[in-house]
Amino acid sequence: MQKAKAIELLGGSIGAAAEAIGVSYQAVNQWPEELPRRIEDRVYAYLYRQSAAKRRRSPKEPSPV
Repeated sequence: MQKAKAIELLGGSIGAAAEAIGVSYQAVNQWPEELPRRIEDRVYAYLYRQSAAKRRRSPKEPSPV
């Protein structure tokens, strides 16, 4: 995954990306252009948690009869 794509997925800025995955601004700023698997996994884990949280908050649709 490219650094720019990860930052976009994590909120669109270095600061938002850092906050999303719990690291410093400087840490994200120092990421290489092609992310290693361990950082890529953190990005995907954040996206999964966000998706799961949205599913829990969405109201249940009534089942068809």
